[in-house]
Formats: sequence, structure tokens, C-alpha cells
Amino acid sequence: MSQTADSLLQIDNHVNGAGLETTSGKRQDVFNPATGDVRASVGLSSAEDVNVAVAAAKKAFPAWSETSPIKRARLMFRFLSLLQDNKDKLAEVITTEHGKVFSDARGEVERGIDVVEFACGIPQLLKGDYSDQVSTGMDNWTFRQPLGVVAGVTPFNFPVMVPAWMYPVAIAAGNTFVLKPSPTDPTSSLMIADLMKQAGFPDGVFNVVQGDKVAVDALIEHPDVEALSFVGSTPIANYIYENCAARGKRVQALGGAKNHLVVMPDADMDKAVDGLIGAAYGSAGERCMAISVAVLVGEAADRIMPKLTERAMALRIGSGMNEASEMGPIVTDAARSRISGYIDVGVSEGAELLVDGRSLQVPGFEDGFFLGATLFDQVTPEMKIYREEIFGPVLCCVRVDSLDEAIDLINRHEFGNGTSCYTRNGHVARTFGRRIQVGMVGINVPIPVPMAWQGFGGWKKSLFGDMHAYGEEGVRFYTKQKSIMQRWPADMEDGAEFSMPVAR
Repeated sequence: MSQTADSLLQIDNHVNGAGLETTSGKRQDVFNPATGDVRASVGLSSAEDVNVAVAAAKKAFPAWSETSPIKRARLMFRFLSLLQDNKDKLAEVITTEHGKVFSDARGEVERGIDVVEFACGIPQLLKGDYSDQVSTGMDNWTFRQPLGVVAGVTPFNFPVMVPAWMYPVAIAAGNTFVLKPSPTDPTSSLMIADLMKQAGFPDGVFNVVQGDKVAVDALIEHPDVEALSFVGSTPIANYIYENCAARGKRVQALGGAKNHLVVMPDADMDKAVDGLIGAAYGSAGERCMAISVAVLVGEAADRIMPKLTERAMALRIGSGMNEASEMGPIVTDAARSRISGYIDVGVSEGAELLVDGRSLQVPGFEDGFFLGATLFDQVTPEMKIYREEIFGPVLCCVRVDSLDEAIDLINRHEFGNGTSCYTRNGHVARTFGRRIQVGMVGINVPIPVPMAWQGFGGWKKSLFGDMHAYGEEGVRFYTKQKSIMQRWPADMEDGAEFSMPVAR
């Protein structure tokens, strides 16, 4: 990062342990969404810039992969300590460039730290299996080895946490890493690179290339990139999956979501309202695990709607650095316009608009990208606002008559990322958890994001690839298993063997 004469921050790449300017000549403004001001300019990498980063990672790989897991873990512990010391600085940058409230940004950093802590256990996580005497005089064992250069392409909504789903596990397992963050809020990626440098990681182990589709395509096409992880929209996830798979790369592409929260008639309605308000409007709904559909079963609908309406109208919206704010601005003006367009469509389709956030003005922040909480009732599955991911502070309420109808509704949706059910009934909870076709399920938990050692991932069009992010699934994704069978001359019979080997 550097400063121009007019004090505009210049954000570029971090390659082989040092800052490196992009060469494309193309740049993009980085905004503070609360004020609407341009705070920085980010370079957009060319394919050649990506090639330079991959070459640095490839050069670093042989020595790094031969470094013992315990030494890699010790460096990860140093990095963990630096993250903990700098989490407020990271959170402030997230709030400044993304807009989410500071407490939420700090929570994001802490959830990223959880994965770094998990990666510190890599010596245990890489242990293999051993079988003695699988045949006379012969032993067989397996172990896991790193892939090589791996890459991550990450979204704007979690600029610290989502990359942390990837690089700590990949690097601890012995790979070298190239991160392509969102150009919307890129500063934190360079802060992470600086902290890894301070922790003592060798140059080239962790690299950052800023950019857009050009950089993504360059990573997909590069023959030295062995695997690619992605989090973003379903169309792009599908694009990355197909193009990586066609080139023989390992790929893990997490896509979109339309997360439902079911409220049963026996649920604690006040707790359900708390869950819905926080999950629908936290981070302005810009979460892949945000609840965007409330499925209200039977009499629960009439009981909960007045409470929901009152709470949505009373939501405190303002700058994310204001401690009183419960929701900040939308990340960009273009995103705000897109979300407003969905609200327009919902009205035209006949949904009942109970709370309209389109005209919100925040005193003192009139140029900010603010949009108020929006609440629809009487939404039906045929409506666009039900079918598509809005990715904003819009909650759609659908009324159904039974648990079976609620489960069927959710299972018929093309996305299967996260879901939740509020109930006091153990049988309902067990039935819901077993029958629902969704990857992450909460029971009286509105946002069921698994912990670092469990793994994150949805089903259906919410995940392209075979393995979830982080946890032991992440270790498997970033490594390949090798099986060795061994015997020695004293135990070997004379003569060639032409039949399939069998245990003897």
C-alpha cells in the first residue's frame, strides 16, 4: 500500500514477501459506504501479474513442503498471536470498506482466528494410518502430502473470515497460497500478508493478487495452480467449478443461498423474532448465511408478524463505527440499487410490503449507501423475491400449514446452504434435522455456521465440488493421500507373480 500526493491510498499486490504494483494500468475505486467517499484505489491485476505471483509460490513450495509440520505449526501460532493483537485494526478496516457494524466486523475476525487456531493442530491432522502384516512380511500405510500452489478467490462480505477458511489450513498442510480478494474491500488482505511476514513465514508462501475476472481466469488457466477455492454467487461458482474441473484442478466452489427459518406454533415467539431480526438484517443481509425467508407454520404467522414489523421498523441504522448502530450501509451504491429493484419487483408481484427501506436517510450520512430494513408478508414460492438471492436487508415471510409443508418448501428450493427451525418440540427438531435437504441446520440457532473443526458447506446449488471448507474436510481438500506397501528381500518369494496380489 502507498499514498499519492492527494492522500488517496494505493492498494496493489503482495508477492514474494513484498508489495508489488499491478501492471495492467487499470484501477478501481474503493469506497467508504457510510459516507460515499472514495478512500482508496485498488489495482486490477493482469494475467502476467498473476503469473508472477504463481511463480513466486511455486518457487517457495519445495522448501515449504519439506518443512516439518511442527515447524509450520509454530509459525502459525506466531501468526495467531499477531491476529489477536491486531483484530480491532482489522475490524475497523472491514467496517470502513464494507460497512458492517464494528462489533460484527470484530466477530468476523474472531471466527477467522478460530480457523487459524485449528490449523495450528496440523501435526495431528496430518497423521496417517498404518496396517502391520497386511500380508506375510508386508506392511501398508497411508499419509497425506500437500498439492503445491493453491489459490483462493473470496467475496466482499467477509474479507477476513472467508480467506481464513482457506489459507491457514492450506499453508499449514504444506502448500503455498495465492489469494485473490474482492476489489471492493481489499485492504485487509494486505494487512494479513504483512502479519504473515511478521510471523516469519518464508517469502512466497502467501501472496495476494488484487483484481477482477481477468485475475480469476488467469488462476483457473494457470497450469501450476493445483486447486482453487471460491466463495461467491452460484453462477460464478458454477463457472469456476466447470472450468477448473475441465483442467483437472481440484475445486471447491461455494455458491449462493436462500436460507429459510421455520417458526413452529409452539416456538418462543420473542426468541424467534430475535433470531429473525439479527439473522435477516445483521450485516445488512450481506451474508451467505443470512436468513432471507421466514416460514411461518399455522398460527405462528399471526402471532409473530406484528412483533417482526415493530422490530424491523425500530432497527437502528447508521455508520458501522457508531456503537448505537445495529445495521450499517449497503456495500456499494450499485448493490443498493439492485436490492431496491428487488423490492420494486416484490411489490409488483403482489407481496404485502409491511416495512419499506427504500427511502431511508441517515442524518449526517446523506451520501452513504444506506437502505432500511424491508419486510414482506404473503410471499409465495412463485415470486422472484422468494426464488432468487437478494443479498440485502429484505426478509420474505411465507405462510404454510404444517411442518411437512415447510420441509417440502425448503427441499424444493434450488439452494441448500443453511436453514433453521424454532420449536420447543424434540420430535419436530429431530424430524426437521433429518429430512431437510440443506447442508447446515440450526435448531433454535438462526445462523448455524459450523465451528472451525466441523467444516462449512451447503448442498445442491450452494456448493460445487465434493468437500466443504475448513475443518478436516479442508485438510483433505488441500492434501492428497499416498499409500505405501513395503516388504524386504528376506520376506519375498522367488519368481515372478502374474496373478493379482492377495493376502497370504
